[in-house]
Order: sequence, then C-alpha cells, then structure tokens
Amino acid sequence: MRPILHDTCIFGLIHFFKAEKSRSYPAFFLLVGMKTAQEFFEFEIHAGTILKALPFPEARKPAYILHIDFGKKGIKKSSAQITKLYQADDLIGQQVLAVLNFPPRQIGPIRSECLVLGHETEEGVVLIKPERRVENGSRLS
Repeated sequence: MRPILHDTCIFGLIHFFKAEKSRSYPAFFLLVGMKTAQEFFEFEIHAGTILKALPFPEARKPAYILHIDFGKKGIKKSSAQITKLYQADDLIGQQVLAVLNFPPRQIGPIRSECLVLGHETEEGVVLIKPERRVENGSRLS
C-alpha cells in the first residue's frame, strides 16, 4: 500500500520515485522529511503544453515520450507511464504540470528532462493539469 500524503502535487513525485527506485532521486526521504511550504516550493513546477506524444517501445513499462513546450524554458522531453488512461493523439495540446529542476535522466535511448506530475489510481496515472489554460512556462505558486 502506498503512503497517503496531503492532497497536493507531491503524490505525483511519490509515484515516480517509488516506481523508479533510483539512487539519483532519493525523493521518498526528501518528501517525507518536508516540513515547510518553502521546502515544497524548491521544486520548480511549471505548466507546459504537450506538442508530441510518441510510443516508447524501449521502456520497461508502457510509456510515451512527451515533447512539452515550457515557453521561455524551452521544449523538453519526458518519459511518462500514462498509457492506460491516455491515447497519444489525445495528449497533443493538453497542458500538464512538471518538475523542471531535477537532473536529466537517461531512460533507454531518450534523455528525460522533466518529471510530468500525475496521481496514481487503480485505473492508471491521471495527469495533473491546470484547471484553465495558463502561459507555458508559468510556475506553480
């Protein structure tokens, strides 16, 4: 059973880190030890629009390679395990939230440059999105 934390974007981070079990991202400990809002806002969470969503057959678990426009922050790639609830064509033009200040990770043949946030459910990962369109690259506040 996964731990349940406050209803914030943190659940997307917990899902990612538990799934990856990566030494370069000791986030479970980082998040559990988080005590202040200031610590939360050290994560640079920005809005971006998905430009491309491509199948990622080399991934260990079903995933897409997303190309996301973060405005002045540039276009970044991310590997996202969201295939259960989303078809690639339906993702084009959708805005998502992603963490931009984690180091890039090599995942198979791609370099994942950001962490797209989502909430894990029994049906699959649900993307965290702005309720209305916002400027690409705008930071969560």
